[in-house]
Amino acid sequence: MDSITNNSESVIDESTFSVRRSILIAAPLDKVWASVTIPEHISRWFGHAVLDSAGVGTITWPGRDAIPLRVESIDEPRMVAYRWCNDDALESTPTELDEEHSTVFTFTLEAVPGGTRLTVVETGFDSTSDAASNLEDHRMGWNAELDKLVALLEGAS
Repeated sequence: MDSITNNSESVIDESTFSVRRSILIAAPLDKVWASVTIPEHISRWFGHAVLDSAGVGTITWPGRDAIPLRVESIDEPRMVAYRWCNDDALESTPTELDEEHSTVFTFTLEAVPGGTRLTVVETGFDSTSDAASNLEDHRMGWNAELDKLVALLEGAS
């Protein structure tokens, strides 16, 4: 478990308004689980995450407003889903979670020989201001962010 894994890029499914990426990480499931559920760990590879005990908070990247975020469901250590208002096509970011105009991204983890398979699926782009633009922005975003996670957990960051 000491080399950087080469993973396929994210794909868009226009029929379901979703983005999907499945990657292999040469790290144990518990380490990957912590990296996608504990705010301090999320902040090491994604945006700066803040969540309260109820699973409500924000995620922020430099130069951007805080994006409202909430844990939608959790099945430790196999699945966690987050709802957020990350509509890149809008010129402003809401200060509170907008149920009708938000997307949900779900991380599913599976222990596999040599590490963990992590799959992210983000859905709900049909409720955003510009589905096509947001699908592409998030496709590219998941490529970059999950590559950072692999580098972090495989020791190359």
